Amino acid sequence: MSMNNFTLGLFLGFSLLAGTTTAHAQINAADSVMNHAKGNKLSIGGYGEAAYSRNFYSDNGNRYTTPSLYKKDPSHGRFDIPHAVLYVGYDFGKGWSMGTEIEFEHGGSGSAIEYEADEAIEFEHETEKGGEVELEQFWLQKSFSKAFNIRAGHIVVPFGLVNAHHEPLNFFTVYRPEGENTILPSTWHQTGISFWGKAGDFSYVAQMIAGLDAYHFSRANWIQKGTSNPFEFEVANKYGFLARVDNYTIPGLRIGVSAYAGQAMHNNVPHDSEKGEKKKIKGNVYLGSLDFTYNKYNWIARGNIDYGYVSNANQISGLSYPNVQYVKPYESGSGKYFGSHAMAMMFEVGYDIFSQIHKLREDNQKLYVFGHIEHYDSYIHATTKQWTNRTVLATGINYYPIPQIAIKAEYNYRNLKKGYNDEPSINIGIAYEGFFL
Repeated sequence: MSMNNFTLGLFLGFSLLAGTTTAHAQINAADSVMNHAKGNKLSIGGYGEAAYSRNFYSDNGNRYTTPSLYKKDPSHGRFDIPHAVLYVGYDFGKGWSMGTEIEFEHGGSGSAIEYEADEAIEFEHETEKGGEVELEQFWLQKSFSKAFNIRAGHIVVPFGLVNAHHEPLNFFTVYRPEGENTILPSTWHQTGISFWGKAGDFSYVAQMIAGLDAYHFSRANWIQKGTSNPFEFEVANKYGFLARVDNYTIPGLRIGVSAYAGQAMHNNVPHDSEKGEKKKIKGNVYLGSLDFTYNKYNWIARGNIDYGYVSNANQISGLSYPNVQYVKPYESGSGKYFGSHAMAMMFEVGYDIFSQIHKLREDNQKLYVFGHIEHYDSYIHATTKQWTNRTVLATGINYYPIPQIAIKAEYNYRNLKKGYNDEPSINIGIAYEGFFL
């Protein structure tokens, strides 16, 4: 499938959904823990996922360097707990509230050896069990009205589809959609201040947060690890700014646009280390996204288009990886240098076939049969080593015995550029999302 045909199809899907008239408003799953509360002062909830994958391709770290050597490698299997999350929120009264989100990724932390295969192909001793424990949200909020609220602390940055709607019942695939999850922080969370509200058929979010760190950008993941730092504090020499608007005018349909801008250079420690010519390097990050969700007539469809640019990418690559000998367009040497542009597009649609069976419909059981396609590239202008350019096709089912639980199964096929080996897999997962209090 060509890039132009994929883009045309995605926009036709957007247009079709935008022209559909329905009867009821879409239920919007938000990133705020308080939006799930049931009127209690104290609210406790969360979500979690467990998954099994059988990957029918090589897991060798050199599979993109010399792909012909790994074409017939055996398959390999993995169990994983991508996310296990606990929400705790409290309403103090008089418009004051707080929210927290504690997340255990990939089984949490412990003493382990981590295999860094994508880039350096090395083993690193880590104080973790291949995963992380993170405080993804910790904020205080003052609500003045439905249209104006101020939230300050550690907050989710709702750029794109997945960050704003990252709970596991908000996507059909067993794992989060690859594109946004590859090129962007996911879930993107940083410390700052947020202004948000709802007015009529619109909702909005405006945020000022700590800037990203350009020294953590890479070819494989673009700006994804830009929120990482080794310190006990979040460096904020520079700042990032996000704006998001969602519209709900058409019942059952949410359409959102989001944008981010911020400087990523000179946002490290020590701050005086970047002198002379380095001072002129800004590393400005500009991101734009259009996404939608449609939920009506037993159909659910979702999609997103993201595009981003980082200025001074070549100079930053030279500073980040000084041992790499660059020859334009910087295709030789380490896999860690990065490109100035990246993109991600996704569309998925599913139909609840249990809606046509009266007994199962009355019992509120659902079985979605879905199709999923996405295309993404974390290094758009690469002329060689184009393994970052990928198209993903997936199909499968989501069974909901009750609304809070999903059992997922899919066949997933990752198609790479000519010269590289494609990467098919079978994924099975279970997920829940709900509030206990």
